[in-house]
Amino acid sequence: MIRINLLPHREEKRRVRRQQFYALLGFITLFSGLVVFLVYSVISSYIANQDAKNDFLKREIAVLDKQIDQIKKLKEQSGALMDRKRVIESLQRDRAEAVRLLSELAKQMPEGVYLRSLKQDGQRINLTGYAQSSARVSTLMRNLEASPWLEKPELLEIKAVMVDKRRLNEFGMNASLKRTPANPATSAPASKPAETGKGAQ
Repeated sequence: MIRINLLPHREEKRRVRRQQFYALLGFITLFSGLVVFLVYSVISSYIANQDAKNDFLKREIAVLDKQIDQIKKLKEQSGALMDRKRVIESLQRDRAEAVRLLSELAKQMPEGVYLRSLKQDGQRINLTGYAQSSARVSTLMRNLEASPWLEKPELLEIKAVMVDKRRLNEFGMNASLKRTPANPATSAPASKPAETGKGAQ
């Protein structure tokens, strides 16, 4: 019977298999590293692109913030100018109203009525003075009611007093100043007082 020693052949197969295993292990390791590198590169690229977009948005937001601040400043300046315009218009209107009020009172003041004080608070007018009789005060109220610039006369009080040894009627009344006057063509006849005189002071 012939015996064959197979040990060297088996050892060679083991060595070959071991080399193949190490080669496969190295290939797998290299491939895994390559995959990891590619994935990392792709993710890094995405992150870099997103960072670039974020930086762009930040710059644009900063520009918009500056523009918003400029718009706010312009609105504040515009509001201040409008306030000044309203104040100037109010002053001009009040100045014209004061002249118009004095002129209208002089027109509507009946004879025998003398004003002692005149106060204006907005559209409200307060008159105090003396009249020779209560009928003169009634005439003044009718004249103010018919005036194109004054309205709503309201008698507050009337009482008899002695002034320089003369018996007079002291009165106080309120009236309103019209902001928008009536048509002069239609109100001209009504603006003539029932009694005219030079009693305004």
